[in-house]
Amino acid sequence: MVLRKLSAAAIGLSTVVGLSACAPVVVVEPQPHATDPACADVMLRLPEVIGEHEKRRASSQATAAWGDPSAVVLRCGGEMPAPSTDHCVRTDDVDWVSREGEGDTWTFESYGRSPSVEITLDTTQAAGAEALSALSAAVKQIEAQRECVGAEDVGGKAEG
Repeated sequence: MVLRKLSAAAIGLSTVVGLSACAPVVVVEPQPHATDPACADVMLRLPEVIGEHEKRRASSQATAAWGDPSAVVLRCGGEMPAPSTDHCVRTDDVDWVSREGEGDTWTFESYGRSPSVEITLDTTQAAGAEALSALSAAVKQIEAQRECVGAEDVGGKAEG
């Protein structure tokens, strides 16, 4: 009788493990410096949930995704972005350069940190401010070497 119960428990456990192994993996292209040890520090501190979106397995090193379908995708290991005129926002002491993508997507890339961290989000499913706030604590593991500046900081005329 005890043997039957143990066998049933083992079968049940292997079924659960097998089913979770079949969950779809999000295919994400890695950044060129995904093996940088700083990315490992970031990955260890990522939240399990962003808003209502749970973290999912991603296919490549130093990548992560939240939501099904993916609402937020993170890739660590990019080149530090050069200074640009792209819009920059600061969230929880992390500067992010924002770029509008195709359709309803936006990409945010950490500025002044090497390696950089890129976040792509679907604005129909996730708010940029919420995602950046949830991820900034992890990204702060990479030391800031520069910060965004505005036109008024470099002697230009600020728009207003």
